Amino acid sequence: MTTEQTLQERSGSKCELCSSTSNLGVYEVPPNSDGSAEKSIYICNVCRGQINDEESLDANHWRCLNDSMWNIEPAVQVMAWRMLNRLRAEGWPQDLLDMLYLEPEVQAWAEAEMDEDDDDTIPTKDSNGTVLEAGDAVTLIKDLVVKGAGFTAKRGTVVKNISLTDNPLHIEGRINGTRIVLVSDYLKKVT
Repeated sequence: MTTEQTLQERSGSKCELCSSTSNLGVYEVPPNSDGSAEKSIYICNVCRGQINDEESLDANHWRCLNDSMWNIEPAVQVMAWRMLNRLRAEGWPQDLLDMLYLEPEVQAWAEAEMDEDDDDTIPTKDSNGTVLEAGDAVTLIKDLVVKGAGFTAKRGTVVKNISLTDNPLHIEGRINGTRIVLVSDYLKKVT
């Protein structure tokens, strides 16, 4: 049985990422793909095009990963993790990444494709689009109720020496002696 026939049978003749039934073909998951079914997935041309061309990414198309990330096949898990990682700035993919557990060897395979240079890293930006760096000072642009701490951080409060998080939409800072996570859209960099 050929790799394509094996993948067709395994997937039920559907794209293993979005469940489309048209224009399907074998996609060898890099790196170290050997052409085997274990190192390949069966996907549609829409998924293939967006995997190969980041400029054409349609975040709504990839909401299908909510289902396919739970596939038992490691190659499918790897591609689901990679696409969620690419889209993490959208917000919802980060929630899925937080839920997704990969075996250590599968996680290593998923991370192996990450670019050697970190130019793909999405910068954390304030409400004006200014890039924030660790150690910057920011000002709150609106009152924020701090749940669990029992106080409201007032507009104009300066937060010094911020820390960046894995999520480019959030930073960490200390207000009233309490370390909290703040949404970067409610902040303005102090210059």
